[in-house]
Amino acid sequence: MYLRKITIIITAIVMAAACMLCGCASGMQPQEESDENLPVLTVGVDVYPPFNYADENGNPTGIDIELAREAFKRMGYKAVFESIDWEKKKSLVENGDIDCIWSCFSMDGREDEYKWAGPYMISRQVVAVNEDSDIHKLSDLGGKIAAVQSTTKPEQLFLNADGIKIPRLRELYSVEDRELIYTMLGKGYVDAVAAHETSIRQYMKDYDVSYRILDESLLTTGIGVAFAINDDRGLDLKLSDVFRQMAEDGTTGEILSRYVDNASDYLEVGDYE
Repeated sequence: MYLRKITIIITAIVMAAACMLCGCASGMQPQEESDENLPVLTVGVDVYPPFNYADENGNPTGIDIELAREAFKRMGYKAVFESIDWEKKKSLVENGDIDCIWSCFSMDGREDEYKWAGPYMISRQVVAVNEDSDIHKLSDLGGKIAAVQSTTKPEQLFLNADGIKIPRLRELYSVEDRELIYTMLGKGYVDAVAAHETSIRQYMKDYDVSYRILDESLLTTGIGVAFAINDDRGLDLKLSDVFRQMAEDGTTGEILSRYVDNASDYLEVGDYE
């Protein structure tokens, strides 16, 4: 059966209802005044806990925020964070509106689209269902309805499903804001959602809900920082070196441990370098 991708545009009203998490604001504020004399690099981010979100004071925080501040400081830069339309990320970095994309961004299959720094960690792309669902393995998804955030790796995987490892869905809903996929699952509008496992677990923790995550993953992917393919400043190479330093001196593991359990499981990046 032909799979239809249905893209949903989120209105301001829906966004207001969905963005209760951590005092989430419509855009992230620049980091507090510090490192005044350092040149600025503008980091394009999307609201995606626990990687990027706003704390109770409206300031950006999360795994990627802390890593970016530390890494760029070591390189002699100050990181300033700008919340972007995730669907326009490529044009924004190519036009120079932002210096890089840093928001739990999967490298796999995009190696030729950007200049990459990393990976600095790995992540599993997984499927989650309601606890009483009859979906227990990936093959059970055949003919079902799923929701994903638009322009993400799960969207690409489902749209290009081979019908073997990843079955063909009946319908795929692609939404601009990842919060809505969980609303759709809770209301029974879809049978499953797919995203980074860390993000799903963070949502369950923050909203005190419980989903069942399938044991089989869609993909284990390297997470990196994307620069424009024509960016000739060499920042991607310098940042990759800093990532190696931060892994060796334990900084990356320390930052990850503040947000996830078993941080070492996310640091096995050797196969992706």
